[in-house]
Amino acid sequence: MDHRFYTMSVSEQNRLQVVIAVSAFVFVIFTILIAVQSGIYLIGILSFAVTLSVVAPFFDTPALKKRGKLIYYSPLFIAEKPEKGIIKIHGGTWFDYYFVIDKEMNGKQRTRFILRNYLQGLLNLIKEFEDSGEMKVRGTSYIINERTAEKLGFRTVETDFVQKVILVYNYFNILISSSMAKRRISFPALRKIRTFEADIRHLAECKEVIRNLNDRLGKSVI
Repeated sequence: MDHRFYTMSVSEQNRLQVVIAVSAFVFVIFTILIAVQSGIYLIGILSFAVTLSVVAPFFDTPALKKRGKLIYYSPLFIAEKPEKGIIKIHGGTWFDYYFVIDKEMNGKQRTRFILRNYLQGLLNLIKEFEDSGEMKVRGTSYIINERTAEKLGFRTVETDFVQKVILVYNYFNILISSSMAKRRISFPALRKIRTFEADIRHLAECKEVIRNLNDRLGKSVI
């Protein structure tokens, strides 16, 4: 897998995480001091929440991968370990974007590269589970629209309340990812975020459509 973080040695990974943790701690302490001095304590509370959300992927994602609870099917396409017949899929966080996306790519190339990673990851997931019986695949995205999702074999379902709360809490994380994808400041509209679901067998029937779109995007990235 072409993901620079996971090609680092364990000591290099640990050093990077220590630097990030210390930097985040110093920033939070600084903003708390400002909050105390100004009497606007909301500054400290918000800075802590936002900072925790932004740096969390650098710790949570590698830890969950190591424990086998997260599986990379491509450098920017991740799935949770199946539970109760459901596989929850996720696009890479800005942690993954930072280590995977070529910094020389322009915004259009980055978007296509990300979409291709999604499609390749989906194909790899289908290959592993297409003979596993009644398995459902579910994911939430602000990049893929309903029309494209339907072509790939998904249907739109209601985003549950807990997922909505998580998305709101991680807004700044999503903001960074969206901005990195487009190589400019890009504020994601939460109203455009959709949850999609599909039976693994139906996705298997759509493999050729997915593969053809993946190939077309691959030619466009170059």
